Amino acid sequence: MAEYRTVCRIEELRTGEGRLFEWDGKQIAVFRRDDGEYRAIDDTCLHAGGPLHEGGILEGRVVCPWHHWEFDLEDGSCSLNPFHKLTVYRVREREGEVQVEV
Repeated sequence: MAEYRTVCRIEELRTGEGRLFEWDGKQIAVFRRDDGEYRAIDDTCLHAGGPLHEGGILEGRVVCPWHHWEFDLEDGSCSLNPFHKLTVYRVREREGEVQVEV
């Protein structure tokens, strides 16, 4: 059975903004897209370890703030190298909270 952990209240995560969520040694970046949907992905860029939660969202991809590598928020794939892929997590909204499946 899925276990969800609260990241923040919905009003604390603005559109296009990322937030770092840490659980059990994992660092997860959580985003609110322009369409109001939430997405979560591993926070560490596979290129040089940049913090993806500090990056922006461009056409459904998070852009690393260090060297601009892009990762798809739906499947975690890297636009520059299809062999690089991050873990994507399920996200839901419940009772005003943003929650990530861990």
